[in-house]
Amino acid sequence: MRIGVVGSMHFTETMLEMRDRLIDLGHDAYLTGLAAPFIGKSDKEKEKIKIEQKTHQDAIRDFWRLMQGGDAILVVNPDRHGIVNYIGGNTFLEMGFAHVLDQKIFLLNPIPDIPFYRTEIEAFQPIILNGDLDRLIV
Repeated sequence: MRIGVVGSMHFTETMLEMRDRLIDLGHDAYLTGLAAPFIGKSDKEKEKIKIEQKTHQDAIRDFWRLMQGGDAILVVNPDRHGIVNYIGGNTFLEMGFAHVLDQKIFLLNPIPDIPFYRTEIEAFQPIILNGDLDRLIV
């Protein structure tokens, strides 16, 4: 299965780990090509990189192009900003892209309790893995 790994770029190291684990499980897993600058950076540095990439490197459309022909996305959603199983705005957008492209949406952890878009996430009908990549349904 061709699977895009998405999440807040603050989780880049975890996303790379998930990509590698998916590859080990026999999947064609990918991550944005813009991930490398985030490795080993502080949250403050990562925020500056995100802004630069979105405004000057067309990061959102870049990932949209990568998603074409994919089968699924894996949303890496650990806790952040005091929100359990955090999903940020850009990740929500990528989930919407996957939904429109008829791709499966896997959440590494359960749906966060974010009142502004919890119902929309539920409408995507994601498959919740509860941290277990072996639960991926091909």
